[in-house]
Amino acid sequence: MYGLAAVDCRGRVADHAIIAVLGWRPGARLDIRESRGLLVIRPDARGVFSVTKQGHLRLPAAVRHCCGLVAGDRVLLAADPARDVLIVHPPAVLDDLLAACHAELLGGDLG
Repeated sequence: MYGLAAVDCRGRVADHAIIAVLGWRPGARLDIRESRGLLVIRPDARGVFSVTKQGHLRLPAAVRHCCGLVAGDRVLLAADPARDVLIVHPPAVLDDLLAACHAELLGGDLG
């Protein structure tokens, strides 16, 4: 399942449908890691992050900075319920993915 959400000034991302499909409840402990410019979020009983009372994800400042995320950025959320994982795609990663796809579609001409 996919969703789009904006990062707010506190690093929160809200998409209740994504959180619901994953079965994550407020207070659920999470592990959030950066990998190849993406954020990989998984439940972890020892995780230091959690789903907020309002059902939002708060992305820590360190990983936001690592991915170049700022308030107002829209991110692609890709939930994989079978693997119990959420992958957050920042705009820079989407730009790279789409540029390659569009270049192929347009025969290498992006101008």
